[in-house]
Amino acid sequence: RPNTITHVCWYRNQSLSLSDYLCMIQNQLSGYLLRKFKNSNGWQKLWVVFTNFCLFFYKTHQDDFPLASLPLLGYAVSAPAEADGIQKDYVFKLQFKSHVYFFRAESKYTFER
Repeated sequence: RPNTITHVCWYRNQSLSLSDYLCMIQNQLSGYLLRKFKNSNGWQKLWVVFTNFCLFFYKTHQDDFPLASLPLLGYAVSAPAEADGIQKDYVFKLQFKSHVYFFRAESKYTFER
């Protein structure tokens, strides 16, 4: 399975400590986020589940199967740079090498989570 922790660690040359692993299995978040790809114009509203260092994207919270998943090991989280041209509140940037995603929360509370 291409999204297993072992496969992602090997493929991205990452490692996990025992404390990282224990933290991973105890944390899960879910809620709506707006997603934007680096070179796209619009934002797509998706139900997002964060678990096991991976984001799972669903159209709604009632869906049984994800539309896509994004293993986060190796990704850096930051605020968008001025050069990114994102003029919205509550936006964060995920980047791994040339792969860039922007996510926007609908409230300050959701953004801080």
